[in-house]
Amino acid sequence: MKGFTLNPNKEYVDVIINGILKKDGHCPCRVTADDTTLCPCDEFISKGECKCNLFVKIDNKTVKTQNKNDK
Repeated sequence: MKGFTLNPNKEYVDVIINGILKKDGHCPCRVTADDTTLCPCDEFISKGECKCNLFVKIDNKTVKTQNKNDK
């Protein structure tokens, strides 16, 4: 989704990705698992809200942090 990026905290992203894998592709923050909770979930796609913070809004601080970590 435009204006978002993966959370720059790689350890946190690993935990969330492992949760998604354990739930067969569904958001680990959701109790139910249905078509609306497949990652990226419908709420993120429609409202731009990622409950588990796997995806975060891009701002200058995020971009600078990511660029610094890429070096």
